[in-house]
Amino acid sequence: MERQWYYIGIAFFGMVNGMFNPLRIVSYVFTNTFMSVTLFGSESLVFYMSSLMLSTATVILGGIPAAIYERYAGVTEDSTVTSLWIWLAATAVLTIPAIGGFLATGL
Repeated sequence: MERQWYYIGIAFFGMVNGMFNPLRIVSYVFTNTFMSVTLFGSESLVFYMSSLMLSTATVILGGIPAAIYERYAGVTEDSTVTSLWIWLAATAVLTIPAIGGFLATGL
């Protein structure tokens, strides 16, 4: 499997988690508190930014086990197939709470 498909899968799980995770409400409250002035008080921009922040957090947290594996295995160059699988699996596990909402929308 080519590397691009791993990245597409990781981005897909991050997107699903950002849009349908139940923690989206908590993320919205924090974003509204800290960024409402920056985003001109626009509710749609605040909601979009909170979803984007949750998606980014999913991708970053999913990459931590892969980085630990690469450190333990002594990988000095680009990511290996094993570390990409670990990253993909970790983001999939983090997306489990959001899968119900994703499937309920009928996409």
